[in-house]
Amino acid sequence: MNAPAAADYPTALWCRSRRGSALCTRPRGHAGLHNRLGTSQMWADAQADPPRCAGSGEPAEAAPSLPDGFPFGRGMCPVCTGFVELADGRLERHDAFRGTTDAAEGEARAQWFNTVGWN
Repeated sequence: MNAPAAADYPTALWCRSRRGSALCTRPRGHAGLHNRLGTSQMWADAQADPPRCAGSGEPAEAAPSLPDGFPFGRGMCPVCTGFVELADGRLERHDAFRGTTDAAEGEARAQWFNTVGWN
């Protein structure tokens, strides 16, 4: 039996707020405090970390490509594991990766990690 493709799963649009290592587990656009499900951690927008990933500006190389070219010359951020454009050998400024809303990108990411690994 074949495993379902990423496109077979609905894409959840989760809140992008985070505080320290905690990620809000409420839906995007929710009212009230941010909350990390399963813990007692709650925070307001004023207490949230900035959306910019701490890996922005770090030195990086283009990640190995799959036969179709994915990730298309982007480097993998070691902080958020997002594939990010490079400028002068450094990761461009980016928000911390919280998942993709593009099913094809999600499937390509899964294929990349299954083929290349975490290196």
